[in-house]
Amino acid sequence: MTAARHQESLVERLREKGIESETVLQAILETPRHRFVSDAVARHAYRDDALPIGYNQTISQPYVVAFMTQALLKPEPPRNVLEIGTGSGYQSAVLAKLVRRVYSIERIPQLHRQSTQRLRELGVRNVSTRLGDGSQGWPECAPYEAIMLTAASPTPPDALLEQLVEGGRLLLPEGSPHETQTLVRYVRTPKGITRETLLDVLFVPLVSRTS
Repeated sequence: MTAARHQESLVERLREKGIESETVLQAILETPRHRFVSDAVARHAYRDDALPIGYNQTISQPYVVAFMTQALLKPEPPRNVLEIGTGSGYQSAVLAKLVRRVYSIERIPQLHRQSTQRLRELGVRNVSTRLGDGSQGWPECAPYEAIMLTAASPTPPDALLEQLVEGGRLLLPEGSPHETQTLVRYVRTPKGITRETLLDVLFVPLVSRTS
């Protein structure tokens, strides 16, 4: 099958698994996942599996990417998103089709260079990337209507909660490394921070300069 047919099959599987947002499914359909992995694993790019991208990191399972993106867009799409953990750049590219501006931080220099170059080659112009400590956020561009972490932490970093607008939401794989974690959506309200559990997940740990 061609890459396009593989993408269509992947989208059908995601729809069958409960992804309801047609805008998210269309973004997945239009994002060539095989471009975000090495040639050695490219033949597996349209399986619903996480895949290695080097440096003990992975490109997330498509279902998890779709689920997190769908959760981040509710109740309405944010205008800007801060992503903690650029990784391969795949999640950034999907978000870029759905929001006005994505800011993405990666702590591993090699992945930062690779993902930045990859996004440029694919013509993705509304993603700004940065090498740094994601737990500190990107205060120069704050506040954000949504923040997505693609690495696990027992609690949301205070610096990130402070960079949310009122009504903004933060998605966090919450829990300890190498154990099943829970995807949690935090929302900043006038009365404080609310917390909602969404899905069991498994992510690499968030590493900060204080870790």
